[in-house]
This record gives sequence, C-alpha cells and structure tokens, in this order.
Amino acid sequence: MVDAILYVVQTGCAWRQLPADFPPWQTVYWYFIRWEQAKVTEKILPVVREQLRLQEGRNPGPSAGLIDSQSVKGADTVGRESRGYDAGEKVNGRKRFIVTDTLGL
Repeated sequence: MVDAILYVVQTGCAWRQLPADFPPWQTVYWYFIRWEQAKVTEKILPVVREQLRLQEGRNPGPSAGLIDSQSVKGADTVGRESRGYDAGEKVNGRKRFIVTDTLGL
C-alpha cells in the first residue's frame, strides 16, 4: 500500500492510473484516506526524521534550519479573502513557506 501511495505522490498520476502491479486503486485510495484521517504521516515523519539524523551522526533534534518562501499566483477559483499581494514579487495569490534542517529534512 505504501509503495502504491508513494507512486501516486511521486508521479502525480491519477489514482485510477495505478499500474497493474499494485492493488486495485480503490483499495489503495481507501487506505490513503483512512491514514490521512488518522494523521499517520504526521505521526511517522518525526520518528523517521529522528532515525535519519541519528544515522548521519547528528543529534536527534535539529539545532539549525533553513527557511524559504514562495509566492504562488492564485487561480480565479481561489477566494479573494484568502489571497494577498506580494509587492516584491508582484504576485496576487498566496505565500507558502518551508523550513528544512541542514540535512534537507
């Protein structure tokens, strides 16, 4: 199931386009929805991040991070109340941010 979900995420294909090597798309989608509702990814991610940092000989918790942002144009279907204007980028839309540690996690 995990491989099938990762395939959809990495390739960007529709659920219905899962190759025949994977279980039926309905089954994979069912698990994906249930795991998202249970916030499985949010529970697993800190554990995996900690293990990777320890494998790299680092402390389990990061002590430094990198912050970046990106302005994304808002589609006409996005409500005006949830959009803003980034004067520096001259973009009417939303601004998204990402924080990574020095390992890129």
